[in-house]
Amino acid sequence: MDAIGIIPARYQATRLEGKVLKDLLGKSVIRHVWENAKRAATLDDLIVATDDERIKAEVLGFGGKVVLTAKEHKTGTDRLREVVNPIDVKVVVNIQADEPLLHPSMIDDIVRPLLEDKDIAMTTLRKKITDPEDLKNPNVVKVVCDKNGYALYFSRSPIPYPRFTEGTIHYKHIGLYAFTKDFLFTFTNLPASGLEDAEGLEQLRVLENGYKIKVATTQFDTIGIDTAEDLERAKEILISRRTQ
Repeated sequence: MDAIGIIPARYQATRLEGKVLKDLLGKSVIRHVWENAKRAATLDDLIVATDDERIKAEVLGFGGKVVLTAKEHKTGTDRLREVVNPIDVKVVVNIQADEPLLHPSMIDDIVRPLLEDKDIAMTTLRKKITDPEDLKNPNVVKVVCDKNGYALYFSRSPIPYPRFTEGTIHYKHIGLYAFTKDFLFTFTNLPASGLEDAEGLEQLRVLENGYKIKVATTQFDTIGIDTAEDLERAKEILISRRTQ
């Protein structure tokens, strides 16, 4: 296969336990994610990776494909590695289980560069920030890139800091990742880095160890469901889309 999508999903969550199973206009959050990802043109297969029987039952109930993984994984990337280890595939996409507004083109935008350029090992997404409040919000991760579209840095702080220039363009990082299968294993074998620990951002491990991340730009946005308020906001957006 050229590309496979993996949706790591766990039941426990710090602020909203069982969030991927929460109802969102008649469907679970994870079902919204699955159905949107399934529409991506570049994916040959799509699998939910979970250690929870409740999530497994939900996915099987709506006709999805699911694999039970070990419980001791610390990150979704580690869960990804377990699932794809026996699979012959070029590109692996890590799809967040709590982002029901995912647009299928987002997946295609990060898969195609990996299939077209053998020198690219990892890709992710950014979107132009239009809400000034997002710049102040540490839960909205920012990214700056070089002139060739490779990430220079990711931060929870506003970057670049607009000290002299009004109207500086800022970009939000969208946590959707794709890797070559080989680099996925390289990544998970890298030691945790100081920058990663400081910012709480796993992707900084890649940059601190001298590897590159290609960043595609999307016009679409997502919402990570971390709180009950996030769930209500997602409902409002989906309702507004249906009435347009």
